[in-house]
Amino acid sequence: MSMNHRYCAGMPQLSYTGLSENWLLKECGHRHWEALAAHASRESIDFHDDNGDRSYAAFTAIRLQTRGLDSIAENDTFDICTALCRTGAVRHFSTHRIVRGDAPVAEIAMASAFVTRGKARSNRSVARSTLAALSGEVVSMPDQALQMVQMSKRFRCADHAAMPDLGPSNAEPVEFLPCPNTDFNGADFLYFASFQAFVDRAEWQRHRFDEPPVLASRSLFYYGNVDVGDTLSVHVVGESEDERGVRHWTQVRRKGDGMKIADVATEKHWRRR
Repeated sequence: MSMNHRYCAGMPQLSYTGLSENWLLKECGHRHWEALAAHASRESIDFHDDNGDRSYAAFTAIRLQTRGLDSIAENDTFDICTALCRTGAVRHFSTHRIVRGDAPVAEIAMASAFVTRGKARSNRSVARSTLAALSGEVVSMPDQALQMVQMSKRFRCADHAAMPDLGPSNAEPVEFLPCPNTDFNGADFLYFASFQAFVDRAEWQRHRFDEPPVLASRSLFYYGNVDVGDTLSVHVVGESEDERGVRHWTQVRRKGDGMKIADVATEKHWRRR
């Protein structure tokens, strides 16, 4: 299943450092959702599990690699080319190539699994769904998806070999109280793109660079969610800064029970120094 969409960069798509990563994650997440529905031959984007409860495709891992989001400026035209496949009973994998003219700008790989709440409005009760009637051929997991699975295992087990060149960080954890009006989505989940935003805000609070660096790559691995009113703790496990840019590994935890709900690996390059 593949789809192409064209965009003209305006203020919603742009940030201080070029094409907005946060917008791009949200848009590609929406494209993943639409492609998933088309792959399952659904006219509407509406899924229910075998018990009849509403089911959503939750992202389990995302890998973004870019040659420079700052290459896109106001009024530039670019395309997002989406391809999706089914890799398991309730698992799907998509890639999204961002191209300006003939020049590749970035690629996002996204893995999802269908989940259902065990208790109404409780994001701590989310569990894997069963959808016996879900259509669409299951294919072997692509190499890129397998690599993401292996990366996720290393990060989840706090294996420092996942990013061996980082030095230990002495930064104090930064706490955030997610806002229901801006950080949660229409399904009442803490939106997957909000994790990236919290990590970037914590980075800015630590460094306040003279000139913000430009994203080179970001990997996000999701293990859980929060309810409205839960506080998050963003903790830097390791970090390095040199003439090329800055790299860090960040854990996101629920403050209430200390559960790690995400690992985020970030690499950024200097744009101007």
